[in-house]
Amino acid sequence: GNIYWTDHGFNLIEVARLNGSFRYVIISQGLDQPRSIAVHPEKGYLFWTEWGQTPCIGKARLDGSEKVVLVSLGIAWPNGISIDYEENKLYWCDARTDKIERIDLESGGNREIVLSGSNVDMFSVAVFGAYIYWSDR
Repeated sequence: GNIYWTDHGFNLIEVARLNGSFRYVIISQGLDQPRSIAVHPEKGYLFWTEWGQTPCIGKARLDGSEKVVLVSLGIAWPNGISIDYEENKLYWCDARTDKIERIDLESGGNREIVLSGSNVDMFSVAVFGAYIYWSDR
């Protein structure tokens, strides 16, 4: 198995084996302030949230290839990100807009607001079965 993480100091997404060996940088170009990542091993996708000059939700293959932006409009401070494996949906929360939203993880289409709060400052989101869990600061 592998473990993936973002390095905020160097604006990288990296991977290594669970024991720390074979560490390497997957994505180093086009990242400003990567926040959270989610991995879909079966489909071979990596998703991340980006806070920088151009906030977005990104998608790439697990080796960093085929990098695309799925969401770039109406997004400000995307924090946590989570995959609904049964429904093939990608969820994220935004600390600036106080929303949890979702899209189809393959196409990035069918964007929907799942929850809209007020002064919530959403930090993380998780999806399990029919439930959505989130935390705020």
